[in-house]
Amino acid sequence: MGSENDAFVRFLTEAIGQERARVALSALEKPASVSVRMNPFKAHSGFVDGRPVPWSRYGMMLGQRPVFTLDPMFHAGCYYVQDSSSMFTGHVLRCLMPMVKRPGVKMRVLDLCAAPGGKTTDAAASLREACGNGFLLVSNEVMKSRVQALAGNVAMWGDMNVAVTNADPAAFGSLAGFFDIILADVPCSGEGMFRKDSGAAAQWSEDNVALCAARQKRIIADVWPSLPEGGILIYSTCTFNRYENDDNVRWVAENLGAEVLRLGEGQVPEGVITTSYGYSLVPGFVEGEGQYCAALRKVSASVRIGDMSVKKHQASMLDNLFDVPVAAEGKGGLLKALPEEVAAELLFLGKKVRVVSSGCAAGYVKGRDFIPDADLSLCISLAGDAFRRVDVDRDTALAFLHRDALAFPQAPKGYLLVCHGGVPLGFVKNLGNRCNNLHPQDRRIRMDIR
Repeated sequence: MGSENDAFVRFLTEAIGQERARVALSALEKPASVSVRMNPFKAHSGFVDGRPVPWSRYGMMLGQRPVFTLDPMFHAGCYYVQDSSSMFTGHVLRCLMPMVKRPGVKMRVLDLCAAPGGKTTDAAASLREACGNGFLLVSNEVMKSRVQALAGNVAMWGDMNVAVTNADPAAFGSLAGFFDIILADVPCSGEGMFRKDSGAAAQWSEDNVALCAARQKRIIADVWPSLPEGGILIYSTCTFNRYENDDNVRWVAENLGAEVLRLGEGQVPEGVITTSYGYSLVPGFVEGEGQYCAALRKVSASVRIGDMSVKKHQASMLDNLFDVPVAAEGKGGLLKALPEEVAAELLFLGKKVRVVSSGCAAGYVKGRDFIPDADLSLCISLAGDAFRRVDVDRDTALAFLHRDALAFPQAPKGYLLVCHGGVPLGFVKNLGNRCNNLHPQDRRIRMDIR
C-alpha cells in the first residue's frame, strides 16, 4: 500500500487508540478465522471441533476450514458459513427487538444491503424465534449480479417469511413508515476484511474512504422515510475508521432526527470495543474479522403503516404441503406459497419494488401432475408427511447433489424427498429402475465428489 499504509495506520489509531492499533496490526498478519452459524430450524449435530461464538447462540468457531462443498448438510441449509464478527449485528438486533415488538403486531424488518445473506439468515432465525410466523423480513440487494446468490442462500435457509428484492435504497422511501427495523450493512472501504481479501487492501485509499462515507450517508438518507417514529436503524460496516463509522452515526442523529441507542448491562461481550457511538470488533481482540455496529432510534415524526389483511384463499393443492396456512400465487407457470399471515404485506411490497423471490416456490402444475420445485424441499414449513421420503448415506447424498444417476428400486414410484440424516436435500421422480434427478443444475456440486 506504500504511503497509503501510513494513512491506514493513522486512521486505525484515530479509531481505536495507539496500543490497540499495534495489537490489531499484528493480528492482521495472521490467518483469518473460520466460523459457521447453525440453522435452529433444521437438524444438525454440530461440528466436533466447534467452540461457541460469545454473541451468537448458534455461532461456532471452527479449528480448521472443512470442505463445505462436500458436506450435504451445507447444501441442506443446516448452517451458514459466516464470519463471527459479522454475527454481532444479529446480537444487536436481538437485544433491541423488544423495543419495537408489540403483542399481536407483525414485525417488519428490512436488510437493506443483504448479499450474500449472512445477516439475513441470522435475522430470519432470530425473528422466527421471537415472533413465530408474525414477521416479514425483506432482504434487499441493489446489485443485480449479486441478488441471485442471495436468493439462493435464502432458499437454502428455508424460511417463507423472507422476501428477496432488487431495488435501490431510494425505492423504499415510498414505503413510508413500513419497517420497524432496518439493518444497513452499508458498502464500505473494507478495512476489516484485509485478512480475507487482499484486494480490499490493494484498493484502500483515503479518497475511497471519503467516497464510501458520502455514499453511506446517501443510502441512509434515502431509506430513512421507511422507518416510523420509534423505528430502529442498525448501522454496520466491515471497516475501522471513524469517518465511515462514528462520524456517520453522529451525522444521522443530527441531520435525520434520531437518538443513538446503547446496549444494556451485560450485553457487550468481552473483547468488543465501545466507541463514541457504537461498537467495534477488531482482530486481536476478537477471533473474527473487523466489524462496526451502531444503533439509532428515529425520533422525527412519521407513522407506521398499519397491519394489512388479504382475503382468505380458497383451498388449493398447496394446503397439504405446509404446516402453516398459505395463500397461493401463480407466476409464470410457477405456483408459489405465501405465508397467509404476511401475504398482504408481500403483495403490497411487490407493487413498490422489484421482488426476486418471496414465500416458497412450491412447484409447477402440468396436466394432473404437480412437479415440486427444489425450494419446496428446503422449506422449514414443509409438512412432514407431504412427500414420501428416502434417507440416504453421505455418498448417495453427494451423488444426488452432483446430479448423478440414482436408483431406488425398493422405494415407491413417484416423487420422493431425498434426505440425509433426516434433513431434506431435494426431489427425485422415481420411475422404478431409475430416477429423474430434480436437483437444479445451477446448484449442483461441480467438484469431484470421490
